[in-house]
Parts: sequence; structure tokens; C-alpha cells
Amino acid sequence: MAQDTNSKLTTAEGRPIGDFQNSMTAGPRGPLLIQDVQLLEQMQQFNRERIPERVVHAKGVAAHGTFTVTNDITKYTKADFLNKIGKKTDVFLRFSTVAGEKGAADAERDVRGFALKFYTQEGNWDMVGNNTPVFFIRDPVKFAHFIHTQKRHPKTNMRDMDMQWDFWSQCPESLHQVTILFSDRGLPKTLRNMNGYGSHTYSFINDKNERTWVKFHFKTKQGIKCMTDAESAELIGKDRESHQRDLFNSIEKGDFPQWRFCIQVMNDQQAKDFKWNPFDLTKVWPHADFPLIEVGTLELNRNPENYHAEVEQASFSPSSLVPGIETSPDKMLQARLMSYADAHRYRIGTNYQQLPINRPKCPLANYHRDGSMATAADYGSKPNYFPNTIDGTPKDDPAYKECPMPLATDDDGQVIADRYNSRENHDDFTQAGNLWRLMPEDEKNRTANAIAGVLSQARQEVQMLQLCHFFRADPDYGQRIAKAMNIEIPEDLLQHAVTGK
Repeated sequence: MAQDTNSKLTTAEGRPIGDFQNSMTAGPRGPLLIQDVQLLEQMQQFNRERIPERVVHAKGVAAHGTFTVTNDITKYTKADFLNKIGKKTDVFLRFSTVAGEKGAADAERDVRGFALKFYTQEGNWDMVGNNTPVFFIRDPVKFAHFIHTQKRHPKTNMRDMDMQWDFWSQCPESLHQVTILFSDRGLPKTLRNMNGYGSHTYSFINDKNERTWVKFHFKTKQGIKCMTDAESAELIGKDRESHQRDLFNSIEKGDFPQWRFCIQVMNDQQAKDFKWNPFDLTKVWPHADFPLIEVGTLELNRNPENYHAEVEQASFSPSSLVPGIETSPDKMLQARLMSYADAHRYRIGTNYQQLPINRPKCPLANYHRDGSMATAADYGSKPNYFPNTIDGTPKDDPAYKECPMPLATDDDGQVIADRYNSRENHDDFTQAGNLWRLMPEDEKNRTANAIAGVLSQARQEVQMLQLCHFFRADPDYGQRIAKAMNIEIPEDLLQHAVTGK
């Protein structure tokens, strides 16, 4: 007869425990005995309870939910979970701060991660994005350096504004994201009141094997709501887990947040004619030229039962793709295809996909073997090599081959591999300036003051270099920040700042 494991306390190996409140000692006042295996197991397990925190997106909160298709987009993609109006797919969404560590306050000014796992019948699709449609850099060779500037100074072990602004001043492509970060949207009131974006350009592939370039948007149905710096500081003083508490409590009481899943699409000719590189992560596609197409509704409706098992060990990677959704020449995306899954294998273990929160809900068959946490649940004694002649072993299916992606060539029809300058022939100021000009007057003042407050902590040389970027985006943008920093710009320097001449 099976034991009731919920009522009988055991060791990890299953031995029933008779006394779990007292250690084994040599007499009532004597030393501990090394043979107290219950105590040893308790201490050894406790020593290993924590896994390394994520280098970025360390602090997160998540919830389970459902995605429901509301519109037919099958002319763009053959993705199974999008092939029928009314079709539902289980999802898991993790929000996070990007720069902050696990102990960071939720209400700090920061970009927010928006990582969404769709458990489809053709595998997991991970839409690993942020609450901003762009990012600070377009070339992944700068990524580790950028993250270092958002962390702690190697000598003081404190956040350092000079590091941050020194890097941004040398990378004008960051200006668009910097403008968003220091605008009102850099301080969302709750996680329910912000949008999510795939940010990168991806491919949709339809059943005719035709490619369409696509961007993903998740528009909050709760409306955009933000905080001021003063409101953020007050909230942090009262509750460092404010966003996590709000999301958890909202779901617990049945107030389920929702987002509209929309796409922008661009055909190949439009991509060739587009004013900017459509695969540049620092750029958006204007909605006037590429309007949003609604796809479905995302709803969060169930809180995790165990934070560590479901949220801390949840692993998302842009390389988790499904038939009908493929990559693009976006350099940042290409690098993330490797780096995310590699980070999970380091942080959690080789077989992190076997954990329940990461495990696909469709049938699995592969030749991955061994490594930490291997269970053999799916393959048992089956062969660990391919190709083979053994009946019943998994075989590849040509129907699921990726769609060929053409590469750009020179005038002689050759593809040239080189370290192309990511700063040449790029306009890093127009879109940031357009965003500034869209802001109402009160938000312009709040944005300028927020930037001035932290930029003033950088060296004067860095301040002047960064101010030039603001002036080139829009003279009013630069002037407001300079005024907030009590910096007077002479006319000759102003002309240089605006024109770069």
C-alpha cells in the first residue's frame, strides 16, 4: 500500500523521520554527532538552495495565463497556435527589472523585461522582450560592456552614473532608448499598466513558405499609467515589492490583466526601401507606415504556487522558436539566439528544459543525453546517436525545414564577411527627436529633469559629449537639460552641438 507522503515526514531518500526538532548529541550538553544524517542533509541542502541570480533581469515576478486568437493572420504565418480564431494556448509571463539585482526595488527607473512563454503544440515559443520597442545598442559586441555600466563600479561596488553616461556618450545609437527610459514610461505605475514588445524584427513564414518581416507588440488593456520620480521615491520607501504585490493581489482577487497582441508586417521590398535598416534594434517602424494588426488577447489569470520552482527557474530564450516564426538579420537577435540558452545551462543546469515550468507540453523526442538533472523520462534505453536504423527512433521531417533567407551581396554578387562599422550610415537622432517632439510640455520637463539629475553626476567632459547628442535630436531637448543642469551653452558651441560641425 502506498504511503501518504503528505503526512509522513521523510529524508530526501524516503526514510521516515522520527524526530525533526532535535539534533543528535553526545549527552544533553555534548557535541553534535557526525552520524546525524538528518541534520547533515538539512545543512547540505540549505547550502545549495540558491542558484546564481541572472546577470540581467535578476528580479522578476510572473504569472500563468492564456492567449486567445481573435483575428485570422494565416496569410502571414503557419504557426499552429495562431491558425484558428478562438484557439487558446497556455502562457507564462515573467516581468523583471533589467539592471537591478534581486534586491532592487520594483519602482526604480529601469527598463522592464517582458518574457513570454507560449506552450504550443509544436514546441515552446519564447517571446523575450521588454517594455520598450528599442534597445540601447545595435551590435552585440557592446552588450557585456553596456551591462557592466549598469552594475557596480569595480572599486566602489556602487552604481556609478559616470560609467553609465560615459558609455552612452560614446554610443549615440543609445539615444532613442535613453529618451524612453527617462520619459514617464521609465517609471510604470504597475506591471499591468505597461506595454510589452518583441523589439527585434522576426520572420513570419506562411504555408506557401513565403517570408514576411514582423514586429510583436503587446498593448495593455489597463491603459498606460506612470509615476513621477517623487512618487517612485515615496513608494520605494513604503514597499520595495510594490509591482510584485500589485500583480499577485490583482490576480488573486480575480482582476485578471490583459494585453492585445498585435503585429506590424513588412514585405521584402518595403524592407529594401525603408528609410532605416529594418533590422536595427535602435529603430521603430512608424505605425503610420506599418499599422498594428491585432492578433489576439493575452490574459494572466493564475499565480505561481512556488516562486523558486516556477519564477526563479523559468528560462526564456529567443532561440525557442516554432514553425512559422523564424529569425531575421538583426545582429542583436542573432547573438541572443546563443547567449540566453547558454546562460540557462550555466545558471540552472544542462537539462533546464526538463523542469516543469520550462518543459514543452507537446510530445518530445531528441538525442540529448546525460548532464546534470537528466531524467531519461523520454528516451530510456533508446539510442543516443543519429542517424540510425533502429525502428521507433525519432527522425527528421523535411516538412519542417526553415525557410531560406537570402543574404545581401555586393555588385559582383558576392557576400563579404567583414567587421562592418555599426556607426556608419546610421541616423541615431531623428527617431529620438521625433519621440521628444511627441511629448507634452509637462512630460518634456520631467524627462529633462530626470536626465539632468543623473547626468550631473558624471564628469564634465561626459556631460558635454552627451548634451551634444540631445541637441542633435532636438535643440529644445538639449537646451532644457542644459538649463536643468545650470549649464550655459555659448552660441558657437550650440551650433557645433546641433550640426556636429
